[in-house]
Amino acid sequence: MAQIGRREFLAATGAAAATLLAPRTSAAADSRIEILSGEVLGRIAPEIHGHFVEHLGGVVYDGVWVGEDSKIPNEGGIRRALVEHLRAIKAPVIRWPGGCFADSYNWRDGIAPRGERPTRANFWVDVPEIQGTAQKFEPNAFGSNEFMRLCRLTGAEPYFAANLRSLEAQDFAEWVEYANAPAGSTTLAKQRGGEPFDVRYWGVGNESWGCGGNFTPGEYATEYRRFTAWVPQMGVDLRFIAAGPSSGDYEWTRGFFETLVARSRGQIRSVWGWALHHYTWNVSQGRTNDWIEGKGDALKFTDEEWYEFLREGDRMETLIQRHWDVLAEFDPQHHVKFAIDEWGAWHRPGSQVAPTHLFGQQVTLRDALLTGLTLDTFNRHPDKVAMANVAQVVNCLHALFLADGDRFVTTPAYHVFAMHADHQAAESLRTVISAPRVRHTRNGEPESFWGLAGSASRKENRIVLTLVNPAIGEPRETEILVRGAAIKEARWTHLTAEQLNAHNSFESPGALQPSRGQARVTGGAVVHQIPAKSVVRIDLTV
Repeated sequence: MAQIGRREFLAATGAAAATLLAPRTSAAADSRIEILSGEVLGRIAPEIHGHFVEHLGGVVYDGVWVGEDSKIPNEGGIRRALVEHLRAIKAPVIRWPGGCFADSYNWRDGIAPRGERPTRANFWVDVPEIQGTAQKFEPNAFGSNEFMRLCRLTGAEPYFAANLRSLEAQDFAEWVEYANAPAGSTTLAKQRGGEPFDVRYWGVGNESWGCGGNFTPGEYATEYRRFTAWVPQMGVDLRFIAAGPSSGDYEWTRGFFETLVARSRGQIRSVWGWALHHYTWNVSQGRTNDWIEGKGDALKFTDEEWYEFLREGDRMETLIQRHWDVLAEFDPQHHVKFAIDEWGAWHRPGSQVAPTHLFGQQVTLRDALLTGLTLDTFNRHPDKVAMANVAQVVNCLHALFLADGDRFVTTPAYHVFAMHADHQAAESLRTVISAPRVRHTRNGEPESFWGLAGSASRKENRIVLTLVNPAIGEPRETEILVRGAAIKEARWTHLTAEQLNAHNSFESPGALQPSRGQARVTGGAVVHQIPAKSVVRIDLTV
């Protein structure tokens, strides 16, 4: 069954919707959702709920790593609150050590006894906002073994990002050996100690068009072939992830695969994932030339900026489809899937909880809607997206957590991940949504925005429907049906607030959190009001 894109089923009164939707059972409803239980789009990979830990600002030091001797509750130096919350949302995979930091990192610096490890200049050392020692000068207290401790404590699989810019292919092969060689089998295995890590996911460079080496697509493809040729498997099914494009750079995708397959189309088989990166932001008026300061404010924004931010986040749908079409030119069987290992909101500095937290920012209700919108987009493309990693897990960009010393708080993005957690490993179901468009202004001119977006998945007789209502002032009275089944019971979870910039803080950790209740079932269908500016989950028993 061919999959339709969201734009094809979100029109208020589209012809396709008119054909698919059964007669209304509620005259009061202005919106309609029909879940087609017989049309399975594919299995939703748990890995799309992945996370990202980079040695940047307060992510590792003051975020993940507090040290074994810290008074802050910890598990072998890992912040305990972080571990407990990641376990609660079934964190499936964590990417490390970057990001741009990865292509300046020598993995050997982080494997000696901790007191003997060298201190190096961090990749971000020249950014003047960073004043803390650990953020400027990397102490290497957190290396491969400590990262594996984090993964084992949380139950997540490790995803190592290898240095292609400043190390050699031999270094990469030896890192694989260090991680995966059987216990006691080689010198590196003995140096590691204990059982092998069994790392499957390996990023071969990062953003190689920029901080990862300023390569052309062809140059990077040549390096990728060299790095991945004859790497020791060590009994592990290695899955190489190639450094993909920034947002709409379709020529990077085309140029890489043209060069990769020039000698043999079989080279395609070496690529498991294609690492598309896409960040969402508002451009700040008068500051557009600065890639850090030129973004909009995390907490102060207009209604128009609310919609423009979500419109930019909504580009993910187009990016996936258009890059997929380019991939088909070289890989018609679609062996290569997307590993969208950096995505999220990026705002101007100023709302971070500590001065050393480079790219730290507050996470608001607006960012929560972006989270739901993006995860729903991935759910609708289970045939294309095999992994995704929100950037980043703590104290940076689209963080699920903020931490500073012994203070710790979950952000609205965390709550959305929790609301979506049961989509993991479920069957994605084609879902037809009909809702009035939202009217607003854009650059002083009338504009409209889609009225509802979402996705649905099934495990046995349970269906999870997740939705985003972007309208600032318009709830949606919505009728929900399941084609081919009657709904027996329904429960709802809402995440919304009065203020557009509602957020959690150390002082008010519960300012924005979900509410829950029982939904009304009538004649095998549900009629439920979807609140304005909300992320919603509806649990259906059929």
